[in-house]
Amino acid sequence: MFDTGNTAFMLIASSLVMLMTPGLAFFYGGLVGRKNVLTIMIQSFVSMGVTTIVWWAYGYSLCFSGGEGGIIGNLDKAFLNGVTLNTVCPFGQGNIPEFVFMAYQMMFAIITPALITGAFSNRVRFGPYLVFLIGWLTFVYFPFVHMVWGNGLLAKLGVLDFAGGIVVHNIAGMAALASVLYVGRRKVGDSVPHSIPLVALGTGLLWFGWYGFNAGSQLRVDAVTGLAFLNTDIAASFAGPTWLLLAWMIEKKPKFLGLLTGAVAGLATITPAAGYVTPTSAALIGIAAGAVCYFAVSMKNKLGWDDALDVWGVHGVGGALGIILLGIMADKTVNAAGADGLLNGNTSFFIAQIGTIVASSIYAFAFTYFMLVVINKFSRVRTTKDEEELGLDASLHGETAYDEDQVLAHIRQRAQAL
Repeated sequence: MFDTGNTAFMLIASSLVMLMTPGLAFFYGGLVGRKNVLTIMIQSFVSMGVTTIVWWAYGYSLCFSGGEGGIIGNLDKAFLNGVTLNTVCPFGQGNIPEFVFMAYQMMFAIITPALITGAFSNRVRFGPYLVFLIGWLTFVYFPFVHMVWGNGLLAKLGVLDFAGGIVVHNIAGMAALASVLYVGRRKVGDSVPHSIPLVALGTGLLWFGWYGFNAGSQLRVDAVTGLAFLNTDIAASFAGPTWLLLAWMIEKKPKFLGLLTGAVAGLATITPAAGYVTPTSAALIGIAAGAVCYFAVSMKNKLGWDDALDVWGVHGVGGALGIILLGIMADKTVNAAGADGLLNGNTSFFIAQIGTIVASSIYAFAFTYFMLVVINKFSRVRTTKDEEELGLDASLHGETAYDEDQVLAHIRQRAQAL
């Protein structure tokens, strides 16, 4: 009844996507200052626990049970009701257990809200963040998963998103922008990034995990799986050097951080198109990602938006760009289950992609802002200046990533020895 090869592959893909959340924690942890490392990392790691509970209780059901052609599903599969060892996944043609599909999609749910946290680093209290995490999943993420991947409204309209340009990156990026504008700028300057090697480690884990993120979205092993894997690597490999070269020309230095950020931008941008375009198109998408996301971040800086870790510029803009370029470059000769894009004469598909990205951006931004306003009525969202000066690791969590006294003592001992 089950295809053991596809099942084994999907378990590996699920593990790869799970690894992306610790990778994101390292990526963000390196980008913030020394006094706020643990605060940003716990926001990613806590999603692994809280989101799993929510997904098991009702999230999976709302996304993938009932509601055909609608905005949200039902609660028929809440607490995995009716899902047994012998239940076959109703999506795709991989003949895998529904338990495996549920676990795979759960990993997407875990990392998506964690992406947002990079925007408001050093400024949000932990309790309100947990409320935000659950609310955002329920009212933003779950509806879009259902509409795009759960036979919901957008799927019926012919919208395509292979692995999460809309569902993951765009809505997370727009939520990040809303969060930044609501909480405002940091009151205390932060010496960032404090560890580029930590950022590099996180980038490596993200890039590695992204193969499961994109290739696994085919839900079985076939030629399209291989195409998505290859396109993922090609796009990232073109985007990173594109960002590097632009920074080299404009900022006069070839910065390692630019190469790393550009690669992540390429990964985010190819995500919706990975299984629907040719490798040549993937290369063009990577170049576009490196350039457009670089200038989006530059614009953000000029406007004074304190998106600390460039979530909007990389994920929000990258996800939107990927959906638009998919509308232009999609090619049914590489995936019969896809569509032809504008370059192949399909104007209606291009318009549907554009309309969807506009609607998803507006909704994710507006609802996130509204939700933060409501949460703040009951529990203060923003940290105080004193908390920021001390560092959120110590002031909110009572922990520190580095023993500063021990480090200073070691430096003094080395100085005396010299």
